[in-house]
Formats: sequence, structure tokens, C-alpha cells
Amino acid sequence: MGGVGKPEKMIINGKRLDGRALDEFRPMEIEVGLLNNANGSATFKFGNTYALAAVQGPREVHPRHQENPQKTIIRCRYAMAPFSTKERIRPGRSRRATEISMVINEALSNVVFFNEYPKTAVDVFMEILQADASTRCAALNAASLALVDAGVPMSNMVSSCSVGKVDGQIATDLYGIEDNFGDVDMAVAMVGNEDKVVLLQMDGIITKEEMVKMLGIAKEGCAKINEKQKQAIREKYNTGDMNADE
Repeated sequence: MGGVGKPEKMIINGKRLDGRALDEFRPMEIEVGLLNNANGSATFKFGNTYALAAVQGPREVHPRHQENPQKTIIRCRYAMAPFSTKERIRPGRSRRATEISMVINEALSNVVFFNEYPKTAVDVFMEILQADASTRCAALNAASLALVDAGVPMSNMVSSCSVGKVDGQIATDLYGIEDNFGDVDMAVAMVGNEDKVVLLQMDGIITKEEMVKMLGIAKEGCAKINEKQKQAIREKYNTGDMNADE
């Protein structure tokens, strides 16, 4: 099936083609603890982008030569289901999936307490069930929730969103058409509501001033997502105020 052609305009009278304002997220949906055979699991949706994450561990390391006698190791695997896009995804590992797995691993490594379970591994599996841009952000948000659901000791959750430049204007949470035909696409992840960036990837060219503005917008967006994540955990476990022990 052929792809959609580039529209003449993607922002008309301050509104995007899907009806959103420039700073507006697509509807977000979260579900925690939905898989019985995983130690922890969660789904995260940005509109039509749908990510599922499952965690197994801490558990014995196989193969044994990867074991660290002093701390646990975290292993992340990001993949897209063959039916996640209109054009079927080729089976097997791709360079893109390997790269995203690595950067998500690095992002989560900023919050996991590795010394709690030496000689063990925590495996994080992320599957994109439906893709409409911002897939690595959705996968990372789901993975962070799944780690909490699994009881893995963490200092905080990681929250992620995309920011981009479309028709010369800065927009939050890009969707497919904007991702494909926009000027700039940037994925950002931050630790909770802290001022700490743990993932930043960008396609496109911008000025220093635009970069500063986009980071500020991304920080606000990640803070909103972090609140959604905490709300989902509270609803699942009736924990009350998650900031009480922070």
C-alpha cells in the first residue's frame, strides 16, 4: 500500500490536521499489570501509537558469562509488530530496533538501583502494536511503568515525549504525517519531574534558540506524562500520594 503524500499545509489557523493545538497531546491511555506471566507489564498509548512493555526479573542471567557479581544488569529489547504499520514490518531485528533498544537501556539505567540484586538480570521487552510516530517515547513510558509494576527498585520513573517543528512552528507529540513531513523531530526523556535529560535524539536542523525552546516544551510535556504515569500506578495499587516518600 502506498504512503500518504505530503499535505500542502500541516498547520492551518493555529490548528494541526488532526485538530490539536500546537501544545496539545493526543489522548493518552495507560494500563498497568495486564500480563499474568510477566513480573511487570504496562501499555502506553499516544493516540494511535500503542506500546506494550513487559518485565521479567530480577532473575538468573543466561548466558552466565554476562553475569555481574556486584550488580544486576538491565537488558532492553524494542521491536515493532509486523502489523503495527500499514506496510508490513520485515520480521527479525533491524538496525533501528537495535539502536532504540540501546538508547532506552541507557535512559532506564539512570533510575534503576543496580546494587540491590547482584548476579541477576532484568529483561525489558517492548513491542509496538500500532505505530503512528513517537514509538520510542511510548515504549519508554510503558517500560518505566512495567518496571514499577515488577517491583524493580528505582529512584524515579522516566517520562518521554516528542517535540518537533512543523510548518516552521514548534509542536508537541508529533503524529505520523508530522513525523514524516515535518522539519524537525526530537524525542526527549527526563527523570520524573526533575531537570535531568536521559534521552535526546533529533532529526533535522534548528537554531540554538529553537533548541532551547523545544527543550523547555519537552520538559513541560514530560512532566505531564509523569503525572499520568503516577496516576496510573496510584489507581492500580491505591498508593495515594506518590510524592510522599520522595
